[in-house]
Amino acid sequence: MATSMCSNCKLRAMYDKNHNSFAGRFWRWHINFCPGWRKYFDSLSAEEKVKVAEKYNFWKYHQ
Repeated sequence: MATSMCSNCKLRAMYDKNHNSFAGRFWRWHINFCPGWRKYFDSLSAEEKVKVAEKYNFWKYHQ
């Protein structure tokens, strides 16, 4: 299985470094509809999904 680019995305790293930067805010907005991110997110284990959802405040993924 190929590794997703989302796990080491440069824009994601910019968000992690400074979530108020333009690139960080763009990345956060982008993942709301990105099919690649959705596929990456769905490939995570249940525990990892919870951690990622909390870290990036994914309101639509909270049960």
